[in-house]
Amino acid sequence: MALADVSRDELQAIVAQLKEALNNHQAWYGALVRTLVCSLPGNKHDTSDIAHTECRFGQWFYSDAPEKLRKHPGFIAMGEEHKRLHHLAKLLLLAAAAGNPIDPLAYDGFSNALERLRLEISSLERELENSLFNHDSLTGAITRYDILPTLREQQQLVKRHAHVCYIAMMDLDNFKSINDLHGHPAGDRVLSASIRHLIKNLRPYDKVFRYGGEEFLLCMPYTEMAQGQDRIKELADGIAALEIDIGENTPVHVTASFGLTLLDPDIPVGASIDRADKALFAAKAAGRNCVRIWDATM
Repeated sequence: MALADVSRDELQAIVAQLKEALNNHQAWYGALVRTLVCSLPGNKHDTSDIAHTECRFGQWFYSDAPEKLRKHPGFIAMGEEHKRLHHLAKLLLLAAAAGNPIDPLAYDGFSNALERLRLEISSLERELENSLFNHDSLTGAITRYDILPTLREQQQLVKRHAHVCYIAMMDLDNFKSINDLHGHPAGDRVLSASIRHLIKNLRPYDKVFRYGGEEFLLCMPYTEMAQGQDRIKELADGIAALEIDIGENTPVHVTASFGLTLLDPDIPVGASIDRADKALFAAKAAGRNCVRIWDATM
């Protein structure tokens, strides 16, 4: 799951569901330990081969968890740990039911599986909460506060010759006229649709930051110049082809201009951003709805 594809309301709902699922499983754990310690009859569901699907956590995980969450690596890992935990719990309950003493190593394995499950749940919860705070609620783009740390990290990788990285500055053309003609709510819809199109069509490790207003910065590691230029052109064409519903009889069309440059390992990150901005200015001067690459004459 690309978290930027998930709305703020969806993220908040998923975090709440995770918290509730964790609380439910904590209650299951307490009841199971009480059964073992007090030599009580075990719940027949806990010795089933599909016990991991029948507890309240399992019911949420396999039936009620949002579809957008299911392909996330953290969600998948959480499911594997949960299934393992129930298998180990089953072995403990069967041993207790047969009147056998609980093997300390078997119980330690069960306890460790529980801690791993808690860690997976907490890690996913933190990731989702960080996404809530670090992404622009309207467009899904990362906030500008993460631009410099991210680009500096990429610059260090470039310096080690791990890869090359390009950045692009993007601005929606004549965006003010949309606000003036149709109102700011319509402008918000145009902005949201355009940037979510970008996010949806970039690679998972590409990043889109909201630089300010209708201006956005793209970070594209592992990209050569020709590939980057072609990719940006495809994105520009995709935005131009959008029919954006603003609640009126006729959908709105918008175009975007892009300025592309290498993230230079030998100059400050801010200087590379300035180069991308100059290339964007050149794209605007060339008539908009196009891509320009920075060169020393700009």
